Amino acid sequence: MSYQALYRVWRPRDFEGVVGQSHITRTLQNAIVQEKFSHAYLFSGPRGTGKTSAAKIFAKAVNCERSPVKEPCNECDACLGIQDGSISDVIEIDAASNNGVEQIREIRDKVKYAPSAVPYKVYIIDEVHMLSMGAFNALLKTLEEPPKHVIFILATTEPHKIPLTIISRCQRFDFKRISQKSMVDRMVKITAAEEIAVAPEALEIIALTAEGGMRDALSLLDQAVSYSEEEVTMDDVLAVTGSVSQAKLTAVLRALNDQDARSALEAVDDLILQGKDPGRFVFDLIYYLRDLLLYQSAPDLEHNLERAIPDDSFRTLSTELTPGWIQQAIRELNHCQQEMKWTTSPKVFIEIAMLNMVEVQTGPPSAQAVDSSAVEKLSGKIQELEKQLTALKESGAAPQASAQPAKKRAPAKSGRKGYNVPYERIRQVLSEASKEEIKNIQSRWADFMEALKQQNAPAHATLLNSKPRAASPKALVLAFRYDIHCSLALEHQKTIEPLLTEYAGKPMTIIPIPEQNWQELREEYVRKQKQAPDEVPEVDGEENGESTPQQPQEDPHISEARKHFGDDLIEIQD
Repeated sequence: MSYQALYRVWRPRDFEGVVGQSHITRTLQNAIVQEKFSHAYLFSGPRGTGKTSAAKIFAKAVNCERSPVKEPCNECDACLGIQDGSISDVIEIDAASNNGVEQIREIRDKVKYAPSAVPYKVYIIDEVHMLSMGAFNALLKTLEEPPKHVIFILATTEPHKIPLTIISRCQRFDFKRISQKSMVDRMVKITAAEEIAVAPEALEIIALTAEGGMRDALSLLDQAVSYSEEEVTMDDVLAVTGSVSQAKLTAVLRALNDQDARSALEAVDDLILQGKDPGRFVFDLIYYLRDLLLYQSAPDLEHNLERAIPDDSFRTLSTELTPGWIQQAIRELNHCQQEMKWTTSPKVFIEIAMLNMVEVQTGPPSAQAVDSSAVEKLSGKIQELEKQLTALKESGAAPQASAQPAKKRAPAKSGRKGYNVPYERIRQVLSEASKEEIKNIQSRWADFMEALKQQNAPAHATLLNSKPRAASPKALVLAFRYDIHCSLALEHQKTIEPLLTEYAGKPMTIIPIPEQNWQELREEYVRKQKQAPDEVPEVDGEENGESTPQQPQEDPHISEARKHFGDDLIEIQD
């Protein structure tokens, strides 16, 4: 196979070709020229940012026949041999497949031998975080005091997984994500050299999709070249990357701003049918809104736009949308992006976000929108009332009391019917309840709630403020703050009970009860326990499932205090 991928053909061969990492390349160049380079380096950063390439260039520079130089000549035998891998003194090791103690011990045994063809033996260990702990321990001493002719370069995308004892023995360089402009400039240079016709806006979309990785950008460019016919157009790149065109993004945002939910939802449905990635669509919308906000704040910063091309439609849309609406829309889409990570139906969350964005427009009017004439009328009435009040105070007249006390406002009727507490069923549960049953439920309650959250979020929200109060072998009494929560719990009964059965280890039904009713019922049952301790079973305690002990007849004053204030507020001292 004669063809090579673009990222392989255009892999940097000198420090100048390492894009967007000047803070690292300059340091390494100065160290080589001054011959003050270290025996161990750690290169960390995102994928495709030049870590392994920089390591290989460093190996060529220190071993170049013209050294000390800032750049390898790429002409001498040492540079050419290291480039094509024929010199065995520069060893590249993939720690993902060579992560055992044996491989590291082999390195430790061989480092003492002098290099055969070049001045320095260089070990480049890629994805070093994959080494086992035993392998790291085997590397420690050698890494700290290697022979003078050995240099170690460790590369990783996850430096937090490397032991601190290893990191402290290395000079660390953090590679950053490459800026969009730097990637576009590099791709322009490559396409010109390869004589590939590419539309400028197509390169912008590729750079955005690559998310800071030059290798990813060149791979996407390669795909787009294969997909296109004569010229790589924006449509070709959109098809390859799954992104959405700017015209479609503009249409969706204009529909949302105009409260046209139907058009926006139809556009989303059409995009999903076309096979567009829902996550990419939300990502593009967020960045497009970001560009609109940036352009509104500082129109001179057109070169800082990441997703938008500042054409006429973009400029027109920027005048139609308010900054407050854009910020609220970004928050909604960001929340949607988080929710989409945990679902198999991302389209539903996109539609909910769209409806919420429409509701932003239909909210209460702002203070500026209030009719100024109405404000003036209200101000006049307030001034008139203030004058009358002052006159009454001066004359000493007391305000006339109303003949009838104000009627209490009747509570608003809820659309849901009131909850009827099943007292007899709960008394039956209490007669069969035991301390072991409630403790079993309470010990598994946290795991049950977490599983319910994953399975059915509304059901989990309903039980969030509930407390298991008593349990029999077949039923669990759940206390809620308000009776409406009891009704909601019964609506989710078919979801809650099977999962509760799974965690309890036996069939269980739930019986909701408002907390106030539970306290009354519990006090009634405790009284029965004290009156007939041999006949009435024990009732479980409120919080921890401990049973109420059978006590002798207590002082009447204490009983009266319990009746009025409850057990929680009473402390009895001898």
